[in-house]
Amino acid sequence: MIKGKRIIALIPARSGSKGLVGKNTKLLCGKPLIAWPIQSAQLSKYIDKVVVSTDSQKIAEVALQYQAEVPFIRPSHLAQDSTSSFDVIAHALEALALEGETFDYLFLLEPTSPLTQTNDIDLAIERLIDNEDNAKAIVGLCANEEGHPAFSVKINRQGFLEPYQENFEVLRRQDLPACYRYEGSLYGSDIVTLKKEKSFYHQQTIGYLVPKWQAFEIDDLTDFICVEAIMNNLNLIKASYPSTHNE
Repeated sequence: MIKGKRIIALIPARSGSKGLVGKNTKLLCGKPLIAWPIQSAQLSKYIDKVVVSTDSQKIAEVALQYQAEVPFIRPSHLAQDSTSSFDVIAHALEALALEGETFDYLFLLEPTSPLTQTNDIDLAIERLIDNEDNAKAIVGLCANEEGHPAFSVKINRQGFLEPYQENFEVLRRQDLPACYRYEGSLYGSDIVTLKKEKSFYHQQTIGYLVPKWQAFEIDDLTDFICVEAIMNNLNLIKASYPSTHNE
């Protein structure tokens, strides 16, 4: 709790992964993938409840082993490829409300982003609530250097390249205006606005910058191996990165 506001961390973890089968319970540096966001949330100074939403009894059992709460099993129709994050959120909030549990803010933490740090969760919470008169949501962002639009092209029907922007001029990375991309480490919102907008993305959303190493998301085996390597060298990597300036 912070400033009298109750905060829930919701961790969605469905079965049936296509890119990496069984990834939510796959061991990453000695712990199931889902354990990483659970423990990051549990160490937060402000989060009041850590809930896992899953359609899988196996995932639920693992989550319970790591002291997360699993107050319901998500129905299968809300665990499809086409299911939106908001559908999962709305179901969880409704189920908890039936038990008398209500909250002011919700933070969504994805198991596929196991590098999310507790300190960043707390700083994002502080930033959102300190700006609550104007900001209603916060999402993780990462500098989009390699994927900057200035370095992007299209392929026309004849197979030739066309500039994605106005021309083919390729500038030095250092000369380009800053560009950011969404990444999956954290999403937060006050619940009233979240229910109204049905999204974390709207005109009252602010960004929380994370470094490149923290923005890795696990969708397939290549991603898993990369994240494993980062975790095994985390102290060295952290020391090489400057502050992301979220003040």
